[in-house]
Amino acid sequence: MSTAFFLVAALAGTLWNFHPAAKVVCSVLAGLLILRLFVIYHDQQHHAILPRSRLAELLMRGFGIYALTSSSIWRSSHNYHHNHNSKLRGSHIGSFPIMTRLQYLKSPKGKRFEYQFIRHPLTILFGYVFMFLYGMCLNPFINDPRKHLDCGVALLVHILIGTTITWFFGWQALLLAQTVPHFIACAIGTYLFYAQHNFPSVSFSDKAGWTYEKAALESSSFLRTNPVMAWFTANIGYHHVHHLNARIPFYRLPEVVRELPELQRAKTTSLNPIEIFRCLRLKVWDVESQRMIGLREIRTAA
Repeated sequence: MSTAFFLVAALAGTLWNFHPAAKVVCSVLAGLLILRLFVIYHDQQHHAILPRSRLAELLMRGFGIYALTSSSIWRSSHNYHHNHNSKLRGSHIGSFPIMTRLQYLKSPKGKRFEYQFIRHPLTILFGYVFMFLYGMCLNPFINDPRKHLDCGVALLVHILIGTTITWFFGWQALLLAQTVPHFIACAIGTYLFYAQHNFPSVSFSDKAGWTYEKAALESSSFLRTNPVMAWFTANIGYHHVHHLNARIPFYRLPEVVRELPELQRAKTTSLNPIEIFRCLRLKVWDVESQRMIGLREIRTAA
């Protein structure tokens, strides 16, 4: 509720602040608060917090619609992701697709283009459009309108909010109160989800060598952040612990790592620009070397 209060205040600041610079600050802050509230929503959908509260379920379903991640598609795809994380086959639902080097080389150009497009840095940057408006709303609603009715509702609500803001406050307000906050939240959220399972020391397995615990500890990163970003991301950087037990609430994840030395030897990455570049260049899994490689290495190996 406190995060929701700060978010409403920040959004109000984008509309009624008198200084243009202050409006921009409020817009950026609103984007970061949407990100934090999304991770809290994510925890509630896992039943890690307030599992028996009907009020929390109602409020979180409403936020899911606002954040373009309706409960029907989020729960089904994300739970699947947890149960199939790092599998070479069948892990694409709720996650970024993964090909082996040989699969990529044998694929037709159209399939290669689609694969590269989904994993492209610009696609991740524009996650607002590709991952959320299309991937989490329009596509599931078109494929199964009855099952994912709330996805269509989310898209409609988003358009109505944008139209209302523009009608009463103008296009600049639309930019600051809706477009920029969602762009920031979706871009960071998409990258976090990517980097937590696509980093230089990640491992992938076929079904025969896969275990849930191994996937959690070896295929999910500990993303180091400063205290400010740890707050805005609600400790989602402790992703290896989250995958080990999704019922641990976000505010206790640091405590778990402090108390269990085994979890302190996690595979790590960070939001350092160099680390971001290292993650984004990874494209396919090379079975021979047992590591993720980039496009240049694919061509060299070929």
